[in-house]
Amino acid sequence: MNETCVSPEDCTTMIEVRAGVDALDRELVALLATRFGYMRAAARIKDSRDAVRDEARKASVIAAAVAEGEAQGLPGDVIADIWERLVEGSIAYEFAEWDRIRD
Repeated sequence: MNETCVSPEDCTTMIEVRAGVDALDRELVALLATRFGYMRAAARIKDSRDAVRDEARKASVIAAAVAEGEAQGLPGDVIADIWERLVEGSIAYEFAEWDRIRD
């Protein structure tokens, strides 16, 4: 987060909370852009459209996120839900990229 934001523990006003959340959301979107860049790379690298969906890898990614979240004191069911949506969205994006590259 940028220097103008205070840590959650140091917030004393809703203005500070909202500024921190907004700054963090911008960082999360930037990280997602990088993650989707890896999906574009996967679409380029995979030889077969059938290789795009990998249920074992999906389960592994979600389990790792849940474990990391729980280790940081976050609710595992919420992390699982977020990552389910993230991974499914990433798979859909990768399918679209795979098709686009080969059109």
